[in-house]
Amino acid sequence: MTDAVRERYARFARDEASGRSIRYAEWAEGVAGDAEASAVLTRLDEQHRQPPLVFAVTRMLGAPVSGYGRWRRFLLEHADAVVAECARRGVQTNEPLRLAALLPAFGEITGPVALLEIGAAAGLCLYPDRYSYRLVDDAGRERAALNPADGPSPVVLTSAVRGVLPPLRLPEIVWRAGIDLAPLDVRDPRDVAWMSSLTWPGETERAQRIEAACAVVADDPPLLRAGDAVDLLAETAASAPPDATLVVTTPGVLVYLPRQRRLDLIERIRALGARWITIDAPGLHDAWNPPLDPADGKGFAVALDGRVVARADPLGRWWEWRPGQPQDAA
Repeated sequence: MTDAVRERYARFARDEASGRSIRYAEWAEGVAGDAEASAVLTRLDEQHRQPPLVFAVTRMLGAPVSGYGRWRRFLLEHADAVVAECARRGVQTNEPLRLAALLPAFGEITGPVALLEIGAAAGLCLYPDRYSYRLVDDAGRERAALNPADGPSPVVLTSAVRGVLPPLRLPEIVWRAGIDLAPLDVRDPRDVAWMSSLTWPGETERAQRIEAACAVVADDPPLLRAGDAVDLLAETAASAPPDATLVVTTPGVLVYLPRQRRLDLIERIRALGARWITIDAPGLHDAWNPPLDPADGKGFAVALDGRVVARADPLGRWWEWRPGQPQDAA
């Protein structure tokens, strides 16, 4: 068991934290070479010992954001508290920047939208119409800008667009709701503190973006329901206005579901007759139309109803339009 933990943390340090957070890369490398620290984490099941979750929980509980030695000491001294808190928590990334990568999918949906997000956390990704977007090239030069109907937003989502820039517009959201096992309330300081802990050390812009998005959400909180999405999906969707197009989004959440539960949720979404927008790794499920090669390493797939419309960074930092029917025929 400790070998599995050490391998997971080594992979995280190499493939996920490298270039994004020096501190998390250091901590993960430390765990990968530390039998005693790994043994603490073996007390957790696989879903609750993911590096971002463990690191966020330790920070929330008071671990200093410093060298591995001090973090390790905190983990060993507070092992019971860390294990208990990790066991009741889940990764709730709640990164509004993902919405920039979803713009090509939203752009194909006309008319008023009833938006329902699975794994909504605090609902920061339920407000694509309330944020401003700055689309740039890889050198940071602006290619396009989109603002809400009432003017620029305090939340500005900057994303690099590679290749052709398609026609884009913000959706018209008339109803918004989310389902989460443990919804977060942006009006509760404890929940805001947890979201702050989920921001990786060194991600200053991301922390500022999430703080600004929390203020937008607090002004007009969405309907958030606590529970399993497979069980609550149909009931929650029934509350949507009938004259709006129901759009269900699963941005970054399917990876956290066991495979069978993941497939069940996709089937429930399709049974509703809703439009479905997601951003996932190609090998995560088989709901792509046409099928994708699981070994395709060209970014995550952004899809509308299973049809890929873009490839993107999983957090929305860049995206590339993949034209297909019907938009490219317009």
